[in-house]
Amino acid sequence: MGQDSASTVSSGIGVLDKSVVVLRAIAEAPCNLTELCDRTGLPRATAHRLAVGLETHRLLARNAAGRWYPGPALSELAASAHDPVREAALMVLPRLREITGESVQVYRREGAERICIAAMEPPTGLRDTVPVGTRFPMSAGSAAKVLLAWAEPTTQRALLHDSVFSERALHEIRRRGWAQSAGERAAGVASVSAPVRDGTGEVVAAISVSGPIDRMGRRPGARWAADLLAAADAIHKRLGPTRG
Repeated sequence: MGQDSASTVSSGIGVLDKSVVVLRAIAEAPCNLTELCDRTGLPRATAHRLAVGLETHRLLARNAAGRWYPGPALSELAASAHDPVREAALMVLPRLREITGESVQVYRREGAERICIAAMEPPTGLRDTVPVGTRFPMSAGSAAKVLLAWAEPTTQRALLHDSVFSERALHEIRRRGWAQSAGERAAGVASVSAPVRDGTGEVVAAISVSGPIDRMGRRPGARWAADLLAAADAIHKRLGPTRG
């Protein structure tokens, strides 16, 4: 992972962004200072100062070989995190998986990437396995299309430059209410996705069904769009109205 891929999202707070770059680099695999500098592109003194600081706060730890690895404070923070979209999705995904017999996921956009926040796989057979926490670029795939179709115009313009789809395609997705793809994100994989809305009606995620093209076909929306839209609506209802 180079610095460019690690620092896709910028908060405008330099030390914070660099600290996150360090955390992400070490999350890939334990590393020493030289390896950390190689992965992040940060100067040696900066990388060392940030890693030691994160270690002080138990966000990083060091093993006997002197390599940093994710610290216990990360799991402690994660255990207390409340994600209503993920929690609602986990109540709905089992039924969608049962209906389709395929892999099902929910994605959220983070900058120029989408991250899988919930996923379930069919118990048997060939599947499209996407572990929770997996990140994909916003340049391809039905979930990327959905998340970008309802994004702000400035975000659309910034991300469409590197995408395999066009602004016209996003307009059609908004009109139709769902997106599909075949072989865009990965060869041999097809998917169909729909927007998930919160209590205010804002699109906050995308719910997807994905699997082998040989089984789902090149137009999976014809088969699964209605069930997918019903699942998206079920999540929306579980999120409920937002209280002021």
